[in-house]
Amino acid sequence: MSNYLISISKNETSSDGIIHDPKSKLKVKAFDLLRARFKPSQGEVRFFVTAGDETTLAFETQGYNKHRQLLVLQMISWYCIYLGLIEAQIHSSLPVHFS
Repeated sequence: MSNYLISISKNETSSDGIIHDPKSKLKVKAFDLLRARFKPSQGEVRFFVTAGDETTLAFETQGYNKHRQLLVLQMISWYCIYLGLIEAQIHSSLPVHFS
């Protein structure tokens, strides 16, 4: 699995960072759905992660330009491991109990 870069502003928690892929220049923004509102952007790819009852994250690309979805999924899974969410499940749509 590749290594990616993470940027986190002073106002955000570690679960609200941006994942950067240095090779493709793709960025994926993480949103903690329990703490912040998520408004999907048009033309971007998004996935959702659940890990137990207390963790639900949304991930959305920034500057998506026909990148492979596998790359996006690899970036998300890498970030989940970074956060220690070993039991994380990635969903292509928001799980029903959060809709």
